[in-house]
Amino acid sequence: MSKRKAPQETLNGGITDMLMELANFEKNVSQAIHKYNAYRKAASVIAKYPHKIKSGAEAKKLPGVGTKIAEKIDEFLATGKLRKLEKIRQDDMSSSINFLTRVSGIGPSAARKFVDEGIKTLEDLRKNEDKLNHHQRIGLKYFEDFEKRIPREEMLQMQDIVLSEVKKLDSEYIATVCGSFRRGAESSGDMDVLLTHPDFTSESSKQILCQRVRPSLWVFANFPVKMMKRNIHTEELISGVAGEPLPVDSEKDIFDYIQWKYREPKDRSE
Repeated sequence: MSKRKAPQETLNGGITDMLMELANFEKNVSQAIHKYNAYRKAASVIAKYPHKIKSGAEAKKLPGVGTKIAEKIDEFLATGKLRKLEKIRQDDMSSSINFLTRVSGIGPSAARKFVDEGIKTLEDLRKNEDKLNHHQRIGLKYFEDFEKRIPREEMLQMQDIVLSEVKKLDSEYIATVCGSFRRGAESSGDMDVLLTHPDFTSESSKQILCQRVRPSLWVFANFPVKMMKRNIHTEELISGVAGEPLPVDSEKDIFDYIQWKYREPKDRSE
């Protein structure tokens, strides 16, 4: 997931920011992914609501906003803050873990480990670079740059470079830039690339690093780039789902199989 999220500039920006702060706490500190997803979904739905929300009851009418989230919205609207968030912000461990996960390469588990060792700030990380892996060192070195959003114009340039280099590796590779860029966003936190090959079936449970794209070809030549390909076990998919594997030639095919209305990427929520 991107470290950089677009600022909320909607009618209900205060509410969505509050919900995303709760979401990040659940993901990074509590590691309760179901709660993270719930808060994130509610924030996404509310961000697109065309009216200023005046009560939790009004918000609850929206899909993805349940009773507990509605109660938090009521508290936020009445007081301008949330007791749970105030408590989280005052907790040194929680705030430190949340901050460290903003460094590219540092996930919740690594952040907790660093905090347990007394490493809580960027300066602490710089003093303990020997404890960082290559990815984390890059994340630390370019922390300020990675915090910035990438304009769509630059994303288009990067897309051309990536797709061109992928074809040089193997003309059969199919690379698609996904995420917020594919949904038509004016800026993106990072570049998500889906890489597929018609003849590839994974037999390994481990993630595989593809050949690195030459950094000298990038707009930002000093940023090393690695493309990671996540493997899907065909065997596990077949044994875990009743029936035979279905032929899929397009994204729309998947929507059709699950009987879900297809929407263009630009019309989807984040």
